Amino acid sequence: MKPLTEQELHNLAMNLVGKRLEEDGYEFLAVNSELRKNPQFVCIKEKKMSFVVVKAIEYPGDPQDLDFFRADLYKMRDHALKFEARTFYAPVGLVNAKDYNLPVYLNEEYIVDYDGLIEIE
Repeated sequence: MKPLTEQELHNLAMNLVGKRLEEDGYEFLAVNSELRKNPQFVCIKEKKMSFVVVKAIEYPGDPQDLDFFRADLYKMRDHALKFEARTFYAPVGLVNAKDYNLPVYLNEEYIVDYDGLIEIE
């Protein structure tokens, strides 16, 4: 069994968020899957641009804890304001479905903790 790399976890989170954005009616203007290169999605909905920062957070990390990424998020928000865009944080919690103490493995079941976009104002 091979644990997912940081990049693979990031890509998994991006796929989950991207599908939800599509379902919610967003159109993608740009997609960036490079780690630590924000935003991951620049999209538009109802003629309003949005920047979306996606973070994959493995258990025991808490996807709702904004403090760890606060500086990055506010920096992105300030950048988005120059484009009259909204900024959203999309934290995706990931955990091994069989044992929370094990990493998420390739081709193994996992549990997703994603409550949707959090606007950074």
